[in-house]
Amino acid sequence: MVDGLEIRPLRDDDPPVIAAAFDELGWPKPESQYRKYLAEQEAGTRDVLVATVDGEYAGYVTVRWQSPYEPFDGIPEIQDFNVLPKLRRRGIGSALMDAAEAKVAERSPVVGIGVGLYPDYGQAQRMYVRRGYLPDGRGLIYDGRQVAPMETIRNDDSATLMFTKQLR
Repeated sequence: MVDGLEIRPLRDDDPPVIAAAFDELGWPKPESQYRKYLAEQEAGTRDVLVATVDGEYAGYVTVRWQSPYEPFDGIPEIQDFNVLPKLRRRGIGSALMDAAEAKVAERSPVVGIGVGLYPDYGQAQRMYVRRGYLPDGRGLIYDGRQVAPMETIRNDDSATLMFTKQLR
């Protein structure tokens, strides 16, 4: 575990800090996305867990209580999991996932997650398998729908494999 690590709910002062951190990396994650997450957290449709190390932003993960992926039908979905690259491989991501899974386990025996297919997602793919996530068996998903055999798609962030894990 990382010294000085704290995991807490998203706060009103977090959106500009998080957006600036990703802007610095050249990743387009606008402040409005985190304002929307804050509103969803307040409405009870999403929980957002933020990791800080010695008070500095390090990463976050969200739990969407009603997954838009139809086959999950009532299974909460972990979405938008990010740890700043300079802080990876230090246990922050595992701590965030532990906290998200514990939160889901209070309400559901199963959790779902999707992962992209290109190399940028390689660490996440390996992490999810090591944590006990199994593919849901529906194959390639694009924008939330199953891709038919022989159909051509673009390998972007919308191309995913969906996984589930038994929590209890």
